[in-house]
Amino acid sequence: MTRLILLDRDGVINHDSTEYVKSKDEFVPIDGSLEAIARLHKAGFKIGICTNQSAIGRGLLSQDTLAEIHRQLHRAVAVLGGHIGGLCYCPHLPDHGCICRKPRPGMLQELMQRLKEPPELTVFVGDSLKDLQAARNAGCQPVLVRTGQGRVTEAAAAALGVVRIYDDLAGFASAEIRALRASQAAQQ
Repeated sequence: MTRLILLDRDGVINHDSTEYVKSKDEFVPIDGSLEAIARLHKAGFKIGICTNQSAIGRGLLSQDTLAEIHRQLHRAVAVLGGHIGGLCYCPHLPDHGCICRKPRPGMLQELMQRLKEPPELTVFVGDSLKDLQAARNAGCQPVLVRTGQGRVTEAAAAALGVVRIYDDLAGFASAEIRALRASQAAQQ
């Protein structure tokens, strides 16, 4: 049974932008996403976030501003009773060759190690092909949501063999919590 849920940020938690999310004001949560994180945490799951943030490498976003955005996210989830156990981001440009930028598995592996959970008990929820590939590369179970780029990614996801596809993070959270409760009931 899943114990760690890793999430992409842009397109899964908040609305994505072709111009990048460069300020706290531009960070606009998708309806129900923050509540979904809180519900998952309250159900006993560990939550982490892995996000490519090449706006830093492009000079469009400072590390300080990104930290402000993430503090705002942590506070908003905490107000709802949730907790984000870890957050990793890749500031590099796509051609940098780093090990952290998705579809490479570096960020996912770092959070699994930090949060002390193995890949077989971890899912990664994303909205892009790179997210799904990163999950596979890290040995996690890939999950697609149709928010962000998810609808245009759905055919490629199916071709990769991804079977867990949800309309949004709230739908995924409901399904994951139901599965957990069913498993717990079966054990009693």
